[in-house]
Amino acid sequence: MFDLRKRNGFWIALGLVFLLTSSGCIYAVAGGLGALGGYAVSPDTVEGDSELDYDTLWDSAVEIVGIMGLIRTKDYKLGNIKASISGAAVTIDLAQISSSEVRMRIKARKNMLPNIKIAQDIFVKIKNHARQ
Repeated sequence: MFDLRKRNGFWIALGLVFLLTSSGCIYAVAGGLGALGGYAVSPDTVEGDSELDYDTLWDSAVEIVGIMGLIRTKDYKLGNIKASISGAAVTIDLAQISSSEVRMRIKARKNMLPNIKIAQDIFVKIKNHARQ
């Protein structure tokens, strides 16, 4: 027969294992990047909102991605760019979320595995370029 304390410990341990292994559902917020502000990070995606206008971010994204790699497709109206950068498949999505804010989401996968380092690098370079 199970002791009540052991049973509760089992369910707590099982719950912790579930929380630690769930992928992509829980975002970790990384802030304090000075002028860049905060952004959200998941296993393969970096996302952040900006008060820069859509055209400025779009132009910066196209220029930076063109320098860093090869643009496969781009659609200004839909706000997406698909590219290959350092062997990773990269998707950049821009969306006007209010009259003064644009959301930029960058996803990077290399060999079908998440590559957050590339996504963060692209995000920071686009934001820095757009601010200049």
